[in-house]
Amino acid sequence: MKLNCDLGESFGSWNMGVDQEVMPQIDMANIACGFHAGDPLVMTKTLALAKENKVVVGAHPGYPDLVGFGRRSLNCSHDEIVALVRYQLSALDGMAQVEGICVDYVKPHGALYNDMMSVPSVRQAVMQAVAGYHRPVTLMLQATADWQQHQEEASALGLTLYFEAFADRCYDDDGRLLARSKPGAVHNHDKMLAQVRQLIEEGTITTVSGKTLKLHVDSLCVHGDNMTAVQAIGDIRRCMAGAP
Repeated sequence: MKLNCDLGESFGSWNMGVDQEVMPQIDMANIACGFHAGDPLVMTKTLALAKENKVVVGAHPGYPDLVGFGRRSLNCSHDEIVALVRYQLSALDGMAQVEGICVDYVKPHGALYNDMMSVPSVRQAVMQAVAGYHRPVTLMLQATADWQQHQEEASALGLTLYFEAFADRCYDDDGRLLARSKPGAVHNHDKMLAQVRQLIEEGTITTVSGKTLKLHVDSLCVHGDNMTAVQAIGDIRRCMAGAP
């Protein structure tokens, strides 16, 4: 199971995260493409950092919403979603080629990710955007109880998927993330590590009501917003390596 993290989310004079400390500890970097965060210089520096640490690179496109950090749903049409995803993917892919690396996958950000998981028409638009790119690129989405249906949707388009789980988030009974507005939505440190161990050893998570769900997971999402989060990634690494 690989670790992925959202990076490159600074822009202009605004600094977000501690990418230098996070990058050596992860396997996959989801790099912002300028619509919700990031800018050309930040993208360049983040790509170079990923190359230095031999980290696989993914595009992290969002709605065009710098003010809201891409966390607000926008009423975009099918064609607009296809175009905005391809635009951001193409931007990062072109800059990656300059650095001598290749973008491997796409993981939508924030509200676009949530809409993709909950609204079939948005998911279809995102899948078509990635499947119709000029070369094969994998799409990352959340592992839920519906993962087989999502796999069938992708296969119909000739699209490969990565399924991800979240180390520090509580799940509701349908396998989706419990809304941050609800109590217990984000696990404390001990619960986070317990959930990671359960995923590794049993391939399951325990929902907010105590129900056990089996998930097909390729990658685990971690966060690198601050040094406490970086320490948590180190603890997750040790947990995955079998350390107590």
